[in-house]
Amino acid sequence: MEIDVRRQLDAVGRVVSAGERDGEPVHTVALSRSYDTTLDDLWDAVTRSGRIERWFLPVDGELTAGGRYRIEGNASGTITECEPGSRFALTWEFGESVSWVGVRLSAEGDGRTRLALEHTEPLSEHWAEYGPGAVGVGWELALLGLALHLEQPAGPRLDEAAFGISPKGTALIAGSSGAWAQAAIAAGTEPEQARAAAARTTAFYTGDAAAG
Repeated sequence: MEIDVRRQLDAVGRVVSAGERDGEPVHTVALSRSYDTTLDDLWDAVTRSGRIERWFLPVDGELTAGGRYRIEGNASGTITECEPGSRFALTWEFGESVSWVGVRLSAEGDGRTRLALEHTEPLSEHWAEYGPGAVGVGWELALLGLALHLEQPAGPRLDEAAFGISPKGTALIAGSSGAWAQAAIAAGTEPEQARAAAARTTAFYTGDAAAG
C-alpha cells in the first residue's frame, strides 16, 4: 500500500492540555482527522467489531453503553457513554493504569466526516518520560489504519510493527513525535524536555535504542 507520509502527518490536528479529573491532575491528548466518507459509514467503522478488527485490533464484549469491551493484546474497559451516530466514551484500562477515551464524529459536508478523539490520563512517570507522543503516536497510527480501511475496505490491515521499522514508517513516527513535541511546547512544556521525550517516543515505536 502506498502511503504519503507528509499528507498523513498534515491530516491530523493535535492539541495537548492539562486539567483535573476527580480532583487529580491529568493531561489530555486530542487528535482530529477528516475522512472522505459519510457519518454513518465512519460510525459503523469505529463501532462495529467486524470492521474495527480490519483497521485496528480484534475486539469483543458488549459494545453498548455500560458494556465491557476487550481489545486483543491491548486495553479493556467499560463503555461509559454512547450516542449512536455521534459520540462514545470509555475507560481505557491497561495493566494497572486507568485512563479515559472519548470519540466524537461530525459531518463536514461534501460527504466528509471529522473524527475527534481525546485520551485523558493521570500524571505519571510514563508521561514525564515520553510526553504526549506515547499516546498520540499510537492513536495516529490507528487513525492511519482507519484511513486506509476507508479507502480500501477489502484491503489488508496495516501491520503497525512492520510499518514502524520501514523507512516510511520511521519517517511518519518521527514526524508525529516531533509534532506532539510542538503541541506539548504550545501547552507550556519546556522545549528541551518536550524534544527529549519525543526522541524517546520515536525510539520506542521504531525499536531504535540509539534514537533515545
